[in-house]
Amino acid sequence: MSPHFLMCPPDHYGIEYEINPWMDRARQSDHTEAVRQWEALRRLLETCGATVSCMAPVAGLPDLVFTANAALIHVRTAILSRFRHPQRRGEEPHYAAWLADHGFRIVRPNAPGAFEGAGDALFCGETLFAGYRIRSDIATHQEIAGILQCRVIPLELVDPRFYHLDTCFCPLAPGKAIWYPAAFDTYGQKALRDQIGDLIPVNEDEALRFACNAVVLGDRVIANTGCPELRRQLERRGFTLYETPLDEFVKAGGSAKCLTLRLDEDE
Repeated sequence: MSPHFLMCPPDHYGIEYEINPWMDRARQSDHTEAVRQWEALRRLLETCGATVSCMAPVAGLPDLVFTANAALIHVRTAILSRFRHPQRRGEEPHYAAWLADHGFRIVRPNAPGAFEGAGDALFCGETLFAGYRIRSDIATHQEIAGILQCRVIPLELVDPRFYHLDTCFCPLAPGKAIWYPAAFDTYGQKALRDQIGDLIPVNEDEALRFACNAVVLGDRVIANTGCPELRRQLERRGFTLYETPLDEFVKAGGSAKCLTLRLDEDE
């Protein structure tokens, strides 16, 4: 079965508010170029063997394009997001409706606080690594551990530029991941080193090109352009890096991974 991703066309994408350090309403996205970049990413995913499903864009929800934040998907269960910022809460019913209509069991966390889906919760092997403090809260991660009956390792994020875990950490395979160490507190750095045998660090320049915000399809990795050192590190380990320009989405604090939600996770 081919990898299956959910995307949302960028018809209404733009910088309409500022909820992270990347966003600046005075530095708008070029809509035509954003559409071109999104389409190129979709085509590249399909070329690499993935199936892409698309949900309908909605006027007034410019960040609906970042489908990674819809939910945490695990074996046909969708644990829905509860967004930190009110500007994004209007996305929640649209994600819930699409996932329910396509056969996912919908779970809404009861724990108080925010949870921002696959932006802050990533499996590496059988362990769920969960980012907290900036966008998601640790209490929700503890509840998810019970729902999924899995081990969850909380990781505190300390650099507001890397506000979601998927902006600074990317599992490649069990025991192998890309990361930007400075995005984590001391405990988080130690926890990752203890749990993952092969951690590939990216430098600050490439982290700011969203090198860690990559999509992984077996031994193929898709990321934004401008990451030559990451390419060298991946090739040494038998991976192939496919670069595609995504700068119009970096303006809002997202890249390849943010624009996709893996639907067949752990099936």
